[in-house]
Amino acid sequence: METNEKSVSFEEAMEQLETIVARLESGDVPLETAIELFQDGMKLSQLCGSKLEQVERRIEALIETPDGVQRQPFAEAHEIRGEEA
Repeated sequence: METNEKSVSFEEAMEQLETIVARLESGDVPLETAIELFQDGMKLSQLCGSKLEQVERRIEALIETPDGVQRQPFAEAHEIRGEEA
């Protein structure tokens, strides 16, 4: 299974990943197929992580500061509040 970030949406990648997990959990997959499914699952997982990071960078949080409300990139807003991004 070749995954191309531009051709697969986050939702499609998650559906494919769920299908792979279900097949692997069934235990009815030959070892070679299981290895291939695992590798495909890892690629899909990385693709989903990458897409989530892209979305996170685009999200802006509005935070209240002593100088008023300011826009901050998502990660910076969490750092200011002492949260992990």
